[in-house]
Amino acid sequence: MRGTVIIDCFPSSVSRYHHGYAVVAVDVIRATSTAVTAVSAGARCFPVSSLNQAYNLKEKFADALLIGEVAGELPEGFDMNNSPAKLLLRNGDLRPVIMLSSSGTQLMHECDACDAAYIGCLRNYNFLAHHLAGLFRKIAVIGAGSRGEFREEDQMCCAWLAEELLNAGYTAEGDKTMELIQRWSGLPVEACLTGKSASYLRSSNQLDDLEFILAHINDVPSAFMLVDGEVVPSRVLPKVGTGNSLDPVAA
Repeated sequence: MRGTVIIDCFPSSVSRYHHGYAVVAVDVIRATSTAVTAVSAGARCFPVSSLNQAYNLKEKFADALLIGEVAGELPEGFDMNNSPAKLLLRNGDLRPVIMLSSSGTQLMHECDACDAAYIGCLRNYNFLAHHLAGLFRKIAVIGAGSRGEFREEDQMCCAWLAEELLNAGYTAEGDKTMELIQRWSGLPVEACLTGKSASYLRSSNQLDDLEFILAHINDVPSAFMLVDGEVVPSRVLPKVGTGNSLDPVAA
């Protein structure tokens, strides 16, 4: 047995996994999808937890794009919403991205304090699972959640990633983790479209992001870490701790 994997939700849960775990932040609609899209295209990406942090970082990177939302609204001075589809359309624009969202970047901010922190979405969950399976004994996959709910698309991505770890020899930590894996196992990606996040994109005329997310499954064969407030391509042995649970696992 290589180790264990647990699924959890909300930024407030991250403190349970600060030490002894590698954590994965998941916000399919849309923060981690946007961050993976930005960094895989060659841009730097800085998820922030507040408007003040975003504006302060903008002073350091004057040419950076401010992207994101607060409670669904575009803040003053921001260039665009938290949109992976629109970001990809800025072909060749490799300016740094400063990103703020209501829940996803809050989750990433909390995860950055953990021993090892990664971001995942439907674009890279398979590669990320196999990358982590060779490195860590205890892995926590955490959905961002929204308005007190563990949204369907995040449940799906977390469950699919965790299932890949089970296939690599891990065991589920707790009944709830196993229940989520069984619920989403083998379902098509369209199964998450009944959720409120997908409904919000439809009602707010942001179908381009919904279509983008559904059309880009496991098309980014890379793993991305959170290091000092920035999303970066994974290093071979990231932030390895001193406890046994974070010792590298033999492949």
